[in-house]
Amino acid sequence: MKSIVKICLVLVLIASFSYPCTSAIINAKASESGRPLLWKHRDTGALENKIVHMKGEKYAFTGVFNVSDSLNLEMWMGTNETGFSIMNTASYNITAGMEWDQEKDQEGIFMKKALGLCATVEEFEAFLKSQSGLWGIETNIGVIDARGGAAFFETGYYDYVKYDVNDPAVAPSGYLIRTNFSFAGEPHDGQGYIRFTETSDLFQKEMLKGKLSVDFLLKKATRNMHHGLMKRDIWEDYLPRDFIDEYMVSLQDYVVRYWSASVLVVEGIKEGEDRSATTLWTILGFPLATLVTPVWVGAGDLLPTVVTSENGKNPPVVDWSLMLKKRCFPYSKGNSHAYINTAPLKNQQQTGYLQKLIPLEDLIITKTKELQEQFYKSGVNSKEVKRFNKWLDDYVRSAYETYFDQIGINNP
Repeated sequence: MKSIVKICLVLVLIASFSYPCTSAIINAKASESGRPLLWKHRDTGALENKIVHMKGEKYAFTGVFNVSDSLNLEMWMGTNETGFSIMNTASYNITAGMEWDQEKDQEGIFMKKALGLCATVEEFEAFLKSQSGLWGIETNIGVIDARGGAAFFETGYYDYVKYDVNDPAVAPSGYLIRTNFSFAGEPHDGQGYIRFTETSDLFQKEMLKGKLSVDFLLKKATRNMHHGLMKRDIWEDYLPRDFIDEYMVSLQDYVVRYWSASVLVVEGIKEGEDRSATTLWTILGFPLATLVTPVWVGAGDLLPTVVTSENGKNPPVVDWSLMLKKRCFPYSKGNSHAYINTAPLKNQQQTGYLQKLIPLEDLIITKTKELQEQFYKSGVNSKEVKRFNKWLDDYVRSAYETYFDQIGINNP
């Protein structure tokens, strides 16, 4: 009986600490802008994230860290000054049956080290090969570089399998998607199959219209509320009357979930463009309640204050987002985090986050694209970055304060 209880406890702990993520890499040919794209929708128990710029062993880089990581030891997705970018999704079948008696869950430390050392996909593969058997990692690592390189590496303790996104035999449509299983792993194990199916269907439909864009990744893929198995959108059931017309819906196996903590879309460069213009389109906090906040790797320490952590505190945009998120998850007992109240998101009075707040980011996207064109030609200009960051800080703060007033809650 005791052994059965122990087994059950282990299973509960595994379920508690298995945080799923959804990701994709899109090569330049499949991208609307002609630039490679890297997308990660991060799910984690560390719901407070921040943007940090720091110097690695060879290269400086900008990435997403946990606010609780005061020493910035683990980087979860980011880009370095050469235009090399990296992210990952945990894989729950790549090391099935393997023994490992050393430290596990080292993906954040490993990616931070790689980002400080590597400039190309080829250099990363060489680094990965040299590190075989030294790291407790079980993951699908995605990378792109300034030369158009793009690949996933399904990586276990002792080896890896590479999937080149530029190889038509591997990625016939010009992109690859990964959730929480590896194609090279144990069949039928792993997690995230429903999210994989849903995201694959969404990408295929978008490709029928043309090519994949930053706007698509930010607005549709990141905030997708369609279920891959039931084949229906959350909004098909019922549209609440107003903001307080509570309507609870199961959020099981959606791309967006309670544990969604941040999103990064990296937009690379074309041949001949300045590497410093590699753009990080960041969303910190609950994606359904957070405005996009772009930064440039070439801007170095010049980051908007709304995405940075001061003295261990949450970035302002994270606090605002989590305050709104509470309205979507009003219950805290049992498995209540698996159920969402949709009234604050969309309702018949058009006062939901997705109706009043999120559309305000259209102006952010427009202004960012205007600067991008300038930076691609002549590199990131610190004076222009400072001006943009000041505008972005003021605009995002004003957007939240105005929305808080509209729905009758106090600004934290």
